[in-house]
Amino acid sequence: MNDTHVPAEGGLGKPLVVLTDVNKHFGDLHVLKDINLTVREGEVVVVIGPSGSGKSTLCRTINRLETFESGSITIHGTPLPEEGKELAKLRADVGMVFQGFHLFHHKTILDNVTLGPIKVRKMERKVAEEKAMALLKRVGVAEQAHKYPAQLSGGQQQRVAIARSLAMDPVVMLFDEPTSALDPEMINEVLDVMTQLAKSGMTMIVVTHEMGFARRAADRVVFMADGAIVEENTPEEFFTNPQSDRAKDFLGKILTH
Repeated sequence: MNDTHVPAEGGLGKPLVVLTDVNKHFGDLHVLKDINLTVREGEVVVVIGPSGSGKSTLCRTINRLETFESGSITIHGTPLPEEGKELAKLRADVGMVFQGFHLFHHKTILDNVTLGPIKVRKMERKVAEEKAMALLKRVGVAEQAHKYPAQLSGGQQQRVAIARSLAMDPVVMLFDEPTSALDPEMINEVLDVMTQLAKSGMTMIVVTHEMGFARRAADRVVFMADGAIVEENTPEEFFTNPQSDRAKDFLGKILTH
């Protein structure tokens, strides 16, 4: 087993995010097929698979950025609200980091991170700014606080996006290919922050092409292909002993280069 992130046996908490028989279509395309997935408190689940397998759609569905036609998704036992204030509250509790950074370009880094806590959590500005500075320090960009996003590298912007999500005290963090828009030399600085977050006990669902991160930080690897979960296992088992032909084929293609 890897020794970097192994919760004690039975050390994971109760179910936090539960998907049951979730189906979704884009027109005639069946993009999510009977998805069943339970993510427990403190668990790091990494979702991998070929392009077009439904990974990002799965991630976005958990935050209701995508609708779904049948099945159910619950967070802490509560079904996903469809709209309105309850949905806004859910989105505050579920952090999301995208491929693009989605920062407000006309606001400073500090303002980007404090906006949610002040507006949504009704936090006093001074408290929000203290918390934001602590988070920016945690992700290694505190000295950039008074700059604007355009003055930062892509890797720095993505670390700010992570800090901004953390500022809302989410119960779970969703990462949708957070490094795929970055130059190669910036990828590790973002993955290092994510690895530290995983070690701290944050519940995380991560869609990524970064197999090193999956091996290092995941409690469980979920492999998707053609809209379905084909297999799931510990990183050690999945990478050394894949069970399905689809996973063997996928790993054969990516691990030989």
